[in-house]
Amino acid sequence: MKKLLTLVLSLLMAVTCFGLTACNKNKNESEKTEDKDPVVGLICLHGESSTYDKNFIDAFKTACANKNVGYKIVVDIAESQACFDAAEELIEEGCKVLFADSFGHEQFMMAAAEEHPEVEFCHATGTQAKQSDLANYHNAFASIYEGRYLAGYAAGLKLLTMPEKAVNNNFKVGYVGAFTYAEVISGYTSWFLGVQAALEGSEYTATMEVTFTGSWYDEAGEKTAAETLISRGCVLVSQHADSMGAPTACDNANVPNVAYNGSTGKNTMVAYSRINWVPYFEHMIDKYVNHTIADDYCGTLENGAVEYFVEGPNAAPGTKAAVDAIKAELLAGTRRVFDCSKFTVEGVHLDSYLADVDGDADMVHEINVIKTDANGVVYFDESNADEFRSAPYFDISAIDGITLLNTNFGE
Repeated sequence: MKKLLTLVLSLLMAVTCFGLTACNKNKNESEKTEDKDPVVGLICLHGESSTYDKNFIDAFKTACANKNVGYKIVVDIAESQACFDAAEELIEEGCKVLFADSFGHEQFMMAAAEEHPEVEFCHATGTQAKQSDLANYHNAFASIYEGRYLAGYAAGLKLLTMPEKAVNNNFKVGYVGAFTYAEVISGYTSWFLGVQAALEGSEYTATMEVTFTGSWYDEAGEKTAAETLISRGCVLVSQHADSMGAPTACDNANVPNVAYNGSTGKNTMVAYSRINWVPYFEHMIDKYVNHTIADDYCGTLENGAVEYFVEGPNAAPGTKAAVDAIKAELLAGTRRVFDCSKFTVEGVHLDSYLADVDGDADMVHEINVIKTDANGVVYFDESNADEFRSAPYFDISAIDGITLLNTNFGE
């Protein structure tokens, strides 16, 4: 398998590199500790202007300071040969454990891991660590669907203060997504289920429209996408994209928004959720010496890896206490985000669903991920790293109540 992987990736890298300046020596150093040699390295798709990458960078610096180790961070590293080259450079500088933060970095991190078995390679949002025969390659994610659900609950509470915005007792909300990947689908579905949960027992319902930009970071495109949703009657907008584009559109139109990865600093913000990567980075630093980094790690609400903030300037009164109570139910196992009794697909509640959890190129849906807990609740078992994988595999593109406006990225 290793020889085949090396051959395939070598050919792919050669094609990717042809005519691209990204294959030159990387000059995009964002920071390096001055008083220590680097032991750990971070490879980022973008820089700190991206809320997604900034979240990683801030957590990485905190973990390295907590563990008193030197580090180096490189930014603006494309999902291409540039990632492999960045890894090589960081190793040359003395890094013993590397982390890359974007889904498309995976194949290049795996190739580098095969070249350097003495170095530990860690990767966010990837899917292939468990199936790989690379002992020094690891995936990491978090149960952020729980954080999105809680942020969605805060959004639903906000809607209840806006009865004049309902049409026939229905609130239309909008969501700006990047790609039609399971990670994004899981995120907007869990957020929408949170909105609906907050409205449960009231006279109101909610429906949602989702539009995609085809990019993780496109400030103009995300702003335009949010403006489109607002023009179509969406009275509150959330996102899974990495710029200030959507929050800016919401602020300009005075429409409440739910952010991702941090505060937008805008008056219209209700809430946000994010992954706190400090627990994982500390795990990574602690375990690399003995080569005991988890193959597939999933951070949780319980260990502080999933965070939410629901006291934005536009939040409804009493939101934090209400959301904290829902969090307690999630931690106790008395509430499930993907409780199958709470949603339908074409009018039917799920009692089984075959998911693609192995990350292979054939994308075969092979394993049933619907379970029944001790309380008799039938639920979709998302991001089970012990049994399946940490990265999301909820890929049901539109449960009832969700409408996709485009899946061709703006065409």
